[in-house]
Amino acid sequence: MKSVIAYFNKPILKIPLLFGLATGLLVFIFFLGLYAIGIVPLGNNKVLDFGIHIIMIAVACWYFRKKVGNGFLHLWEALTIGYVVNTIGALVAGWLIYFFVTYADPSVFTDYIAQMKALMLEGKSELVKNIGEAEFSKMYNGVGGMQRSEIIMDEVSKKTVMAIIPILIISLIFRKQNYGVFHNKP
Repeated sequence: MKSVIAYFNKPILKIPLLFGLATGLLVFIFFLGLYAIGIVPLGNNKVLDFGIHIIMIAVACWYFRKKVGNGFLHLWEALTIGYVVNTIGALVAGWLIYFFVTYADPSVFTDYIAQMKALMLEGKSELVKNIGEAEFSKMYNGVGGMQRSEIIMDEVSKKTVMAIIPILIISLIFRKQNYGVFHNKP
C-alpha cells in the first residue's frame, strides 16, 4: 500500500489529480446552477462547462511551472497535467451528475431524453436525407434506450475529444525549458 501512495505522491500526478477533482466539482456546481434556473442541465446547455476544464488545465500548468518546476515546464509535463486534469474532472463530474439524476431528481434525465428525441424529430428530414430512414430509426431508438450510467462515459469521451487542441495549445504556451545544458560551456 505504501508503494501505491508513494507513486501517487509525485507532484506530476498529485497536483493534476487535485486540480482534476476541483474541476469535476466546479463542473457539477455549474450543472446545479443550470438546474436551479430551470434549464435542462444535460445536452447542449452543458457544453459551456468545458470552459471550466480549459481554465483549470491552464491554472494547473501555471501552478506546476511556478511551484514545482521553478519556472520551467517541459512539454510532456504540460501534456500529462492537461490530460490528467481533464480526465479526472470529467470522471468526477460524470459520477456526480449520475448520482444526481439517479437519486436526487430522475426527471432531469427523462427531460433530457425527451429533449433529444424532440430535437431529432425536428431535424428528421435532414437526418433521413443524410443517413437514411433505417439509420435514423436506429439512432432514435438508441436515444430512447439510453441508460443513466452512460452519462459517465459520455462525459469522459466528449471531454477527451474536445480537449485535444486546447491541451496542446496550453502546453505550448506554458512550456519553458532550460536550454543551458545544450551550450558547451566548460
